[in-house]
Amino acid sequence: MEIQQFYYDNKIVKKFLYATILFGVVGMAVGLLLAFLFLFPNLTDGISWLSFGRLRPLHTNAIIFAFVGNAMFAGVYYSLQRLLKARMFSDFLSNLHFWGWQLIIVAAAVSLPLGYTTSKEYAELEWPIDIAIALIWVVFGINMIGTILRRRERHLYVAIWFYIATFVTVAVLHIFNSIELPVSATKSYSVYAGVQDALVQWWYGHNAVAFFLTTPFLGLMYYFVPKAANRPVYSYRLSIVHFWSLIFIYIWAGPHHLLYSALPTWAQNLGVVFSIMLIAPSWGGMINGLLTLRGVWDKVRVEPVLKFFVVAITGYGMATFEGPMLSLKNVNAIAHFTDWIIAHVHVGAMAWNGFMAFGMIYWLIPRMTKGKLYSTKLANVHFWIGTLGIIMYTLPMYVAGFTQASMWKQFNPDGTLTYGNFLETVQQIIPMYWMRSVGGTMYILGMLILVYNIYRTIRANAAIEDELAEAPELEKITNARVKGEKFHPWLERRPVQLTILATVAILIGGIIQIVPTIMVKSNIPTIASVKPYTPMELEGRDLYIREGCVSCHSQMVRPFRSEVERYGPQSKAGEFVYDHPFLWGSKRTGPDLLRVGGKYNNNWHFNHLWDPQSTSAGSIMPGYKWLFDNKEMDYSYIETKMKVMKKLGVPYSYSDIDNARQSILKQGMEIEKSLNEDPDFVKSYEDSKKAAAAAGATFVPMHKREVTALIAYIQRLGTDIKVKDNAKK
Repeated sequence: MEIQQFYYDNKIVKKFLYATILFGVVGMAVGLLLAFLFLFPNLTDGISWLSFGRLRPLHTNAIIFAFVGNAMFAGVYYSLQRLLKARMFSDFLSNLHFWGWQLIIVAAAVSLPLGYTTSKEYAELEWPIDIAIALIWVVFGINMIGTILRRRERHLYVAIWFYIATFVTVAVLHIFNSIELPVSATKSYSVYAGVQDALVQWWYGHNAVAFFLTTPFLGLMYYFVPKAANRPVYSYRLSIVHFWSLIFIYIWAGPHHLLYSALPTWAQNLGVVFSIMLIAPSWGGMINGLLTLRGVWDKVRVEPVLKFFVVAITGYGMATFEGPMLSLKNVNAIAHFTDWIIAHVHVGAMAWNGFMAFGMIYWLIPRMTKGKLYSTKLANVHFWIGTLGIIMYTLPMYVAGFTQASMWKQFNPDGTLTYGNFLETVQQIIPMYWMRSVGGTMYILGMLILVYNIYRTIRANAAIEDELAEAPELEKITNARVKGEKFHPWLERRPVQLTILATVAILIGGIIQIVPTIMVKSNIPTIASVKPYTPMELEGRDLYIREGCVSCHSQMVRPFRSEVERYGPQSKAGEFVYDHPFLWGSKRTGPDLLRVGGKYNNNWHFNHLWDPQSTSAGSIMPGYKWLFDNKEMDYSYIETKMKVMKKLGVPYSYSDIDNARQSILKQGMEIEKSLNEDPDFVKSYEDSKKAAAAAGATFVPMHKREVTALIAYIQRLGTDIKVKDNAKK
């Protein structure tokens, strides 16, 4: 058979690797700034686009989609060509994928600090960017599938199974979770509401971790670990069991993020059962990876690439043991809303994803530049400082989580909360936040060492060029199974059938959980007293979303004695039927706000938003001074917003929409009137009037400013049902 010559496209791999390194530094730097904002909350005082609430989604998106995403694409483009003995299907599609993905990242980097967000975790980007993500993802898929179809290697290696499952599942997750109705080019509302939105979001959120941060990196593990160790994968059979059981079970586990919430109990229990089952395939993959190194552990001692891979796989094993454990209701009752979850997430991100990416970069760059790594010693320094950084970051966060859980739940003999003031807990864990910052600093220092090492390697070696390869053309054979051929080997040479089966496997769990929750009304009992938000409250809610308040405050009171005593009655599913999107939150850096309406007067909220420490000594909440700026709140989209909400089932009448501006004026004036009861407010208000007049500026009355709308929303929270007045700070 004639041998064909062709070139592997190394230049596209180079582009994705460089982007990985660049955005790794940027994403980690933003994360480190966030860590210091816990210690110095007013570090960026008055700068809206550098506030914690706006930077937090930038950090998560930069790490997940820019750093890890580019690393994934680099590894896929490199390994796929060699496993299939074929150049990528289309150079044009490869470059369109690269530049399109980087433009999406830049759009996220601009839009999120400006406050354009949906507030849904890992899916914060607004609808135009969502559409761009879907289109570029399809470009990636076409390029990958086209390469598979014109391969010169009949057998589809295990890594490719994981790549296929990643492409299919991420497409399904992204599209279904991102269905929203636009209000403008920068604003939209989720078509799902309350409980249903929460389920769809965490079906997406959990499986974004599963199918963007896990399955593609398992594919990379199955390729790069055997290559670096120069050993075959430990067990082919185990890889089959690992793949199919993982993609089938993972998709069911999302509801474990919503335990003890207003989600129907049957959905919570399904999430628990399948989450516990996840430990088997996850640890099967970890064992397969580590045992691939059997016989070469002496190389691990001296080879930094293998060191990174070993810690990465170990981190994967730790995170995937902890995940099922956290899904147990009695453990979840302790860990949820605490810094334990922050520790858990960063074990996965820093060890599994980060160290896999670092090991891959150190392995790829010397080979693609046809030379040696500039300094093995520096790579080993990076390994040790990075490993210590992970430990210094995560261990204090575990301690902080245990501290939070125990202090929140303690009672005095007389039945009152021992730590009734939430800030007592916050102050107790400040030393852990200091240690977290040290750990984060060490980790990013390791990243900077990598940047220097790779830069010197590239400068010293040859330029990265396409690589000549040769292989015989694939001989066509029948689709039918050869006599004696088992099902899976047959499936491994049939990419279409493999893709269809993988799609069926991932769809089953989602359909069984989501369809009944959306279609069966008895899952979401309504409450007659729950009414739609007024126009000003709706605008205030959008400000709450814009400022990222959901990053630090939950709106979900669980059925625990400690939470009912601290915040008020537990949450009911019917309270959230008009919430597009839901705002239950996943972390309590500050107290839950579901029942905060009417708990404090308007002046308290006014002062709290200007200077949180003036009302709450020891608070680590930043001030929101831009909400007080002498400019008029933009209500130009209020009618459009209400019309969109009406389409989504919120019972606004046409009269409500027509009279929205008058309603806003009336409610704003009422809030301003109450603010005038405070002499200090009156004095500062008059001073600001004089200052505006002296500067020749138009003075905007307080009832027209953003802070008033936000106060209106906060004062509405929890007031639709009767609340016993027993909540503490």
